[in-house]
Amino acid sequence: MGAVTFYSYYLMSLVLDHCEKSGRRHIRFRELAADVLGSGWMFYFVIFIQTAINTGISIGAILLAGECLQIMYSNLSPNGSLKLYDFIAMVTVVMILLSQFPTFHSLRHVNLGSLLLSLGYTLLVVGACIHAGTSKNAPPKDYSLEGSTLSRSLNAFTSISIIAAIYGNGILPEIQATLAPPATGKMFKGLAMCYAVIFVTFYSAAVSGYWAFGNKSNSNILKSLLPDEGPSLAPTWVLGLSVVFILLQLFAIGLVYSQVAYEIMEKKSADVKKGIFSKRNLIPRIILRTLYMLFCGFFAAMLPFFGDINGVVGAIGFIPLDFILPMLLYNMTHKPSKASLSFWINNSIIIIFTGVGLLGSFASIRKLVIDAKTFKLFSSDVVD
Repeated sequence: MGAVTFYSYYLMSLVLDHCEKSGRRHIRFRELAADVLGSGWMFYFVIFIQTAINTGISIGAILLAGECLQIMYSNLSPNGSLKLYDFIAMVTVVMILLSQFPTFHSLRHVNLGSLLLSLGYTLLVVGACIHAGTSKNAPPKDYSLEGSTLSRSLNAFTSISIIAAIYGNGILPEIQATLAPPATGKMFKGLAMCYAVIFVTFYSAAVSGYWAFGNKSNSNILKSLLPDEGPSLAPTWVLGLSVVFILLQLFAIGLVYSQVAYEIMEKKSADVKKGIFSKRNLIPRIILRTLYMLFCGFFAAMLPFFGDINGVVGAIGFIPLDFILPMLLYNMTHKPSKASLSFWINNSIIIIFTGVGLLGSFASIRKLVIDAKTFKLFSSDVVD
């Protein structure tokens, strides 16, 4: 899936350059899709998909940040009265304040900080997992798959959807628009760096966490390192610093992915003839962004299903936007010969991931419904 998305994003950069050479520079995914496919409904389809992705990521970021605060609070004050939704409310307030960054370009320093935080957090977590797995208090490890054959099969497609969310990027044209043309070469270098970071961070954390805790590993590895019963499985300072790093990283993620939603909302409310900080634009921006973050925070507190949200966002959002649409756009703009290898690769990817997306959507929504029946609204426990 990593190879497919890398290939997909490279094709997307070629499509954007092709349009630019024709005198049409696109800085939004939805406008690119509508231009190339020549269909009005495609414009609204991409808006829906992008909005679902960005909202889902914002909800997930708020939920995970709240859970990290709860983990540390529970460790420091085991009998404390604060619940998960209290910490989600705190995170939401911070996100409302940070959301007032006016433009996507104003977040460039935040993105650099996010990269450094990812590397630092991963280093701490991997070290903590190795320490936990080799300590005398190491938990028993079971690497077997649980559940019936049907359940395991559906969970496999949910997992594929989650992996799609890991590799997915719903704002690639918006990112490429910040580069001076031609952007293809620069985008390739950026993608190579991005995927190097993904392999180092995601795989090292996933492998070390699964090695240390087996199939009982929590989706938030900090929860496994700080069990409800028994001593902490890693030094307190390591876990505390990890929480700080991941909190700052989640704030950065929420800020970056919410920008597209803000742009869609403010397209009608803003007056381009007025300044960014004029009263005419400032007041509607504050109101709209505050309401958006309040909605994300409320949903995160009401349905704290982190793994389920990732699965739904991956299946409904990232698979069609990042695994299918770029292949279709490339075939429409560059028109590869039916005898060419690229034509068959692109169409094979479209067919395979259309099926995977449909099955992943069914499996992810099914799991979300099952978990919603099992747990109460505004629960104080995050569902994996």
